[in-house]
Amino acid sequence: MEDQEMQLKVKRVTDKFTESMYVLANEPSVALYRLQEHVRRSLPELVQHKTDMQSWEEQSQGAIYSVEYACSAVKSMTNSSLYFKSIDGLLRQAISMKEQINNSQGRRKRTMDPGMLKEGGEKHSSGM
Repeated sequence: MEDQEMQLKVKRVTDKFTESMYVLANEPSVALYRLQEHVRRSLPELVQHKTDMQSWEEQSQGAIYSVEYACSAVKSMTNSSLYFKSIDGLLRQAISMKEQINNSQGRRKRTMDPGMLKEGGEKHSSGM
């Protein structure tokens, strides 16, 4: 009989001890301590990830700006084809006028009389 009573008392003590340990383990201050430990261990890694992400964001923003600038430059180049055509036409006109001037000066030189040269090798002025 004493054995059964002793076993019953031991069981009650162990149950109370288990219940006390369970309450103690789940006490809010212990939970906050565990939370603090977790934050202390994981925070440096999270900070490193944050700085890496900020760096990547800056790099990507720079790349996006460069691409947008290049796109606007290409668009402005396609819009400038009208101006290039106008410049091409004006250059062709200038070349044509220069050739006409050269041809008219060449004819004048050929039509000039060799006797019109002075003895010093100078040309008489022809009014131009």
